[in-house]
Amino acid sequence: MSSTSTPSDGSKPSLTDKFASLNPFKKNKDKDKVREEGAGEEEEEAPEHTGDEDQGQDLTEDSVAGGGRGTATGDIEERKQFRIKQGELQESDLAGEADQDGFSPTGQALQEILVRQPAIPPAYVNDRTHPLSSYLMSSSHNSYIANSSQLRGKASAHRYTQILNSGMRCVEIDCWDNEDDSEEPKVTHGLTLTGHIPFRAVVEAINAAMDKELAAAKQAGTATPLPIFISVENHCSPAGQVRLATIMRENFGEKLVVEPLDPDGKQPRLEQLEGRICCMVEHYASGETDDPKSAGDQGGIGKDDKKAKANVKIVPELASLGVYANSIKPSGSDWLKEETKDPSNPLLNIGEGPLLEAIEKGHAHDVIRHNSKALQRVYPAGTRITSKNLLPPPFWGVGSHVVALNAQTFDAAMQLNEACFDGTDGFVLKPAYLRMENGQPPAPRPTGQTKLSMTVAGASDLVLPSGRKADEVKPYVTCSLYHPLLLGGEATEEDEKRKPKRKTSAYRGHKLAALHTHDSPPGHSPFWHHPETLTWTYPKDDLVFLRILLKSDDAFARNPVFAVAAVRVAALQTGQWVFLRLFNLRGEKTKGSLCVKFEVEDV
Repeated sequence: MSSTSTPSDGSKPSLTDKFASLNPFKKNKDKDKVREEGAGEEEEEAPEHTGDEDQGQDLTEDSVAGGGRGTATGDIEERKQFRIKQGELQESDLAGEADQDGFSPTGQALQEILVRQPAIPPAYVNDRTHPLSSYLMSSSHNSYIANSSQLRGKASAHRYTQILNSGMRCVEIDCWDNEDDSEEPKVTHGLTLTGHIPFRAVVEAINAAMDKELAAAKQAGTATPLPIFISVENHCSPAGQVRLATIMRENFGEKLVVEPLDPDGKQPRLEQLEGRICCMVEHYASGETDDPKSAGDQGGIGKDDKKAKANVKIVPELASLGVYANSIKPSGSDWLKEETKDPSNPLLNIGEGPLLEAIEKGHAHDVIRHNSKALQRVYPAGTRITSKNLLPPPFWGVGSHVVALNAQTFDAAMQLNEACFDGTDGFVLKPAYLRMENGQPPAPRPTGQTKLSMTVAGASDLVLPSGRKADEVKPYVTCSLYHPLLLGGEATEEDEKRKPKRKTSAYRGHKLAALHTHDSPPGHSPFWHHPETLTWTYPKDDLVFLRILLKSDDAFARNPVFAVAAVRVAALQTGQWVFLRLFNLRGEKTKGSLCVKFEVEDV
C-alpha cells in the first residue's frame, strides 16, 4: 500500500490525500478499466428503480435487511476480506500508528476505521428484565405473501423462515378452512387471487426457525432467543379452529405458551419468554358479535368476507392459546380513557388510520398511557395493495408495540425498521417516557433541542444502476430525518414538505488530469475533496432516525436511488469516521459503503 503523497507545492497533505491513502476508495486502475469496458468479471448491478425514493424492490433469497439483523453477520470481517481480495489491502497493511489527525497510510488507523461499528444501541435497549408492554417488537404483516402484490401474490411458507432470519419476531398467519381437506387448514389472503399454502407448513417453518436459533445459541453460549409471536388471523369454522390449535400444539410442543407463567396472571418479563412461542388470538366478550372487518386487518375486502365468518366464534381450544395477547378491536374512543378489564391481557388491534387520527386529535398522551400497560398492534390499511407501508416512527413514538409492516419489499418503512432493531434480538426496550416503571406512569417526554451533524467524505464500491458506467453517474447523498413528532403515518406531499431533508452536492469525476489537482476516483467510488456537512436541529427524542440514500444527479430524468442505509440517531458512534454498510432496494448487502462522521449535541 502506498504512503501518503505530498502535494507538489509542499503543503501539508489534505484530508483528501489521507483518505485516498487509507484506500477504501482507491481502485486498481486495471479493475476500473474492466468496469468501464464491461469486460472480465461480471459486476454487481443495482436493481432498476422507478424513481419513488420511498419505494423498495421485492425481496429475494439474498435479502437480509428489514428486521434488524442486516449488519449482524460477519460484516466487519467481510469488509476487510473483500478489500484484501480486491488487491486494495494486504494483511501487512493492518499494522502501525496513526498521525496526529487520526489517519495513517498503513496500520492502526486503517484497522480501526474498518472494524468500527457506526451504530451501537444504547445499553438499556437490550435489557430483558421489564414487562412485555415495555418493548417494541420487530413485526411483519401478511407474512406468507412472497411478492409485492397483496391481491395476486404468491404464498410461501419459506417467507416465514426469511422473515425470522431477518430479525423480525412477530409474524401473521391468515387461516382459512381448506375445502379439499378439512383436517388441514390453509393460509391465504382471503377472497383475492393470492395463492394458498398449508397451515401446517407455516407452523413447521416457524418451529424449525426457533429450533435452529436455540441450537445456535446453545452452541455459541449466547443468550437464548427471544420469543416469536404469531398473530393468528382466524377465518376458520369451529372445527377448523380446533385443527389450528392441535397442529400448533403438536409441532411447537413445550415451546408454545399455553398457560400463564405467573399464577397471578401478571404480564411476564421479556426474559421469562425466552425460547417460547406465543399466539395473538382474537377475543370477544360475552354477547359481542364477530365483525370481521374491524376485528382483523383485512381492510374490509368485501361483503362476502362477512358471510365467510358469519357467527364464527373463537372456540376454547384456540382462545386458550392467546395467553398474553387477547386481540380485541377498539370500541369507539373508550380505549383511550378506560383501562381494559376483559380480557386480562389485551392486545388492541387497530388500523393505522384510526390510530393516526387519535394522535392528530391530541390524544397522544392517552395512547402512550394505554400502551404503557397493555399491548397494541397497528396494521396497514387494506388499500395498500402494492405492499407500500405506513411509516412507523409516529407509532413507535406513542409506544405501539407491534407495528406490522408489509415485509415484501425493502421500502422506506422496512429500512427504518432495520435501523430501529439493529443490534438487538428483535425487541427494543422503549424509552422511559413511553413505559411504566414500578407501577409509576411514564416519565415526562424530554425537552430541549438536539443538533445532528453528518459529514460525508466519500463512498466505495457503489453498485451502479443497470446499464450505467462509472463516468456516467454523478453520485450524491440525500438524507431525511424521521422524527415521531414531525411526520404523519404516511409520506404524503405535505409530509415531504415538512420532512427535514438535506443533500450533498453531486460528485463529478474529471476525465482530464489538467482539469484537477487531486485524485479523481470514478463514479462508483466518489470522494468529495472538501467533505460536506449536513445538519439538523429538532426536538429532543430517543426515537429519531436518519435515512440515507445514494442517488445520481441525472439531467432531464428522475434521479435513481441505487443504495440505501438507515440509522437510529441514539445509537450513532460520534466524533470518528465510520463506514456505513449500504443495501440495495431489495435489502441485499452490497459491497458498497459510505464514509461519514456524526456529531450529536444538545442545543
